[in-house]
Amino acid sequence: MTTEEETKSAPAPAPAPPTKGADKKQVVLGPDGKPLSKNALKKLAKGKNKKKDKPKWNTGGDGGGKKKAAKANKAPEKPKFVNKTPKGQKKDLTEEMSAAYHPEAVESAWQDWWEQSGFYKCDPAKAKDLPDDEKFVMVIPPPNVTGSLHLGHALTAAVEDTLTRWHRMKGHASMYVPGTDHAGIATQSVVEKMLMKNEGKNRHDIGREEFVKKVWEWKNEYGNKITTQLRSLGSSVDWSRERFTMDDMCSQAVIEAFNRFHEKGLLYRDLRLGNWSCALKSAISDIEVDNLELEGRTFLTVKSHKGNPNDPQGKYEFGVLTKFAYPIEDSTEQLVVATTRLETMLGDTAVAIHPEDPRYTHLHGKYVIHPLNGRRIPIVLDSELVDMNFGTGAVKITPAHDPNDYECGKRHNLEFITILTEDGAINANGECKEFEGMMRYDARIAIEQALDKKGLLRGKEPNKMRLALCQRSGDILEPMITPQWYVNCSGMAKRSVDAVKDGSLKILPQEHEKTWFHWLENIRDWCVSRQLWWGHQIPAWFATLKEGESGLSKNDMKNNDRWIVARTEEEAMEKAMKVLNVNDASLIQLERDEDVLDTWFSSGLFPFSVFGWPNPNPDLEAFYPTSLLETGLDILFFWVARMVMMGLELTDKLPFHTVYLHAMVRDKEGRKMSKSLGNVIDPLEVIHGCTLQNLLDKLKSGNLPEKEIAKAQKDQQKDFPTGIPECGSDALRYGLLAYTVQGRDVNLDIKRVVGYRNFCNKLWNATRFALQFLTDFTPKPNMLADIMASGKLAIRDQFMISKLMQACSKMETFFSEYKFGDAQMASYSYWLDDLCDVYIELIKPVMYDTSEANKETRWASQATLWIALEAGLRILHPMMPFVTEELWQRLPGRGTLGDEETETIMLAEYPQCVDAYVNSQAEESMEMIKPIIAACRSLRSQYNIPNKIKTKFFIKSTSEELSTAITNQQDDIATLGNAESILINPQDESVIPKSIGMNIIDSKSSVAMDLTGLINYKSEIEKLTKALKKTQPQIDAMKKKISMPGYEENVSKELQESNKKKLEGYEKKASEIEIAIENFKKLALAEEEGK
Repeated sequence: MTTEEETKSAPAPAPAPPTKGADKKQVVLGPDGKPLSKNALKKLAKGKNKKKDKPKWNTGGDGGGKKKAAKANKAPEKPKFVNKTPKGQKKDLTEEMSAAYHPEAVESAWQDWWEQSGFYKCDPAKAKDLPDDEKFVMVIPPPNVTGSLHLGHALTAAVEDTLTRWHRMKGHASMYVPGTDHAGIATQSVVEKMLMKNEGKNRHDIGREEFVKKVWEWKNEYGNKITTQLRSLGSSVDWSRERFTMDDMCSQAVIEAFNRFHEKGLLYRDLRLGNWSCALKSAISDIEVDNLELEGRTFLTVKSHKGNPNDPQGKYEFGVLTKFAYPIEDSTEQLVVATTRLETMLGDTAVAIHPEDPRYTHLHGKYVIHPLNGRRIPIVLDSELVDMNFGTGAVKITPAHDPNDYECGKRHNLEFITILTEDGAINANGECKEFEGMMRYDARIAIEQALDKKGLLRGKEPNKMRLALCQRSGDILEPMITPQWYVNCSGMAKRSVDAVKDGSLKILPQEHEKTWFHWLENIRDWCVSRQLWWGHQIPAWFATLKEGESGLSKNDMKNNDRWIVARTEEEAMEKAMKVLNVNDASLIQLERDEDVLDTWFSSGLFPFSVFGWPNPNPDLEAFYPTSLLETGLDILFFWVARMVMMGLELTDKLPFHTVYLHAMVRDKEGRKMSKSLGNVIDPLEVIHGCTLQNLLDKLKSGNLPEKEIAKAQKDQQKDFPTGIPECGSDALRYGLLAYTVQGRDVNLDIKRVVGYRNFCNKLWNATRFALQFLTDFTPKPNMLADIMASGKLAIRDQFMISKLMQACSKMETFFSEYKFGDAQMASYSYWLDDLCDVYIELIKPVMYDTSEANKETRWASQATLWIALEAGLRILHPMMPFVTEELWQRLPGRGTLGDEETETIMLAEYPQCVDAYVNSQAEESMEMIKPIIAACRSLRSQYNIPNKIKTKFFIKSTSEELSTAITNQQDDIATLGNAESILINPQDESVIPKSIGMNIIDSKSSVAMDLTGLINYKSEIEKLTKALKKTQPQIDAMKKKISMPGYEENVSKELQESNKKKLEGYEKKASEIEIAIENFKKLALAEEEGK
């Protein structure tokens, strides 16, 4: 319930009047330069300026006229800001509040002071013996050290820090641990590209030791961008406990875990099929795979190849099914098969048919002959793989290069022939010198030509297919059989499933339990080795005797007993001596496995490795298990499940009791935030603002194809024609939380987040305005209890306290249930709907009346206002830490509220609902008079009564309850209805003038407004008559158009419906004008008769 009045700017405070000890000759000059009179000085001392200069709370405006509406979303002009606060010191707030909210100025210095003061830390001695419900421990999902956070990460940070700050304010021992992941593949790729760009070398040119040294140098120089972003977001993590998954503490945990898994018989080495990146020359995990859907024949660039000579752009063909024939041994018959990867036929070791296919019964037990290398290939019967109704019903089998063929090969004990080198070239195993050394897709072309020459090619046709791409290199992945280390996860997975089923581990939203069960009940052994140099080098050594065993193969599974898993090389030597039955260590050669562990291995240990596991220590005892794991649902299996499995297996404890999965953040069109789409927004670009040119330049500096750059630039020019305005961290956090609805993806429109900057501005201006009412108010330590016991509260004050209690109750429920969107809406509604639009407006007359007779009423409203502001800021603080700290520190009474007063809002108690202070009667009374107030304001608007003119109202109600509420809150109705006087249920109808405007609220109540002398009826009638003359021709023209011959037959139904609605609109407008003219004529006549 705002008024036009509130949109005016607050004036600068008046100059201070002379003090008692001032020089008698001191003179205070007025605006005209003349000395002020004694009366003027008294008024000045009391703050009695001109009425039009009364302070208005929402400086900057959000309504009140067309010009104001046009500027509603325009941020105030930003003054140049210089942070004068020394790093780590508390901000000096003695200067007057800025007239408008500026995020950079408000958010400066607080983060450094919070950190320096140790507010984020938690004493393990304090937390050690506390029950679970009195402590809150959480580790951050460690982002990749190579990258920077995008808005999806910002949502994670907003949710996690909101929870941490809430628990901390509830008095819980709260620990929020930061960290980053070494991101093996990503980091190695970044540094390799840098090395090639700067020195023209690859990692092999400089060797492993020197390369790893350069990676560490890169990490130390460039790897801190994420910590800068987290600090800008206000994340209250304990930076003294910051971890890096390759630091000494985490590395020790990795070595211990690997050894314990091996000692338990869960870790082993084997030859198996997996994703292989020829560009990286490494196995990679499923999460590092992007899938490219091809609708049919498609030509693509392959960077590792020289280029297709048959294509003008050198691109290679994909998305086709190539058919060729295998000659049957000792027969003129041929068996036709089809493949999308023709080069793999060099590794074919069988052709499969269905045992019940009548076409091929005569081929049972027969062989085909490989047309290029003469290999004798068996025809096998496989009902599991072959669909006899699809294609020819015959399937070529390449066990070493296809997942389905791999399983078929195991079922039939086939030979597994790997035909590719680690970089994707044809090797000698294909037994075709003609193709040896060719890159795989060059070989594809050559093999097609060779089969055609032999008359065995049977044509090609478009085929829908999915290409698996390496997320890091963009390379097309190859299924390859390589020797790798595996962890048997079946037992761990069962325990993880049982933990959810028995309720000891909660997954929220609960709907994701199905995914949890599906993955873990169908789990396969985990390939944990990677062929990289950056990462945790596998703590395993291959042991051989220096004499006589120089040719022993590490990759022969028969020699697996020679792999010695140990914590140190010294321990490995001791074990090797026992395995080889040798007493002299000098006779043994140890060669450490060059591979490193999958990044997810160290990430899976994060909840306990960050606290020093496996070494007993106070942190581990106090903070493990943690309380909550909050992350995106996209890594439920890849990270969350592995943490649970490894925690149960290695510590015999769940690493946390609750998993909360927030939705995926997508762009406003529902697309995943992805560098490949060019739609990734850095949180700092929203916090500090970003020009359109900078956004476009960022796209150009990336690795996007020119076509994608053009599309992304077009999208950004459309979405951010003037760039992204500065919003600040508070607005970003609050806006992101507003989007969260459990279980649903977030289609994020940055413009909506920008809108929450306006809320920060309103928060700032409302507090600034309200503080001017509190300059002569001194709060007490037990202010709430004092005013509730005082008996001095008006209904409006009781209403405000009751609304505060309701808000406290809602926030407690919503935060407890992880309903962050609901919490955001509840806090937003409290501040705008209850405090600003209703209460502050209601108390204006009370605050301006400084008479002795109004002293107690004014004190009650001041106390209520202080409590509403102070508690309201605490309500918001977990979500909006910076602006709430700044405003809270500016409230009167800071430093005078007793021993329990805290130095910072983040350690102040989170507001709790006191049920006894919930006043349903006051709320109901306020709700009852709202329609009355709305009717008063509607009448003023209907008759265009200027805000400076107060009006007389006559209220009638046949409801005794409503009449009582109106009587009790007559002053409040007058305030918000801008009334000169209110007459309730007049007994004598003659007191009601004949010239009135009437608003019938319902069958029991109505409001009339005296129009006498307020309206120039003649002028209004003339205006309306002119408007009617303009509207009537529109009606006539549309009627003529509709009545034309052939209209219904020749005009589309859509246009006919549109014209019909236009005509109805014109006629309605004309009718309303005619009614208004008649109404004014009657009012004019009534006013004449009343004279």
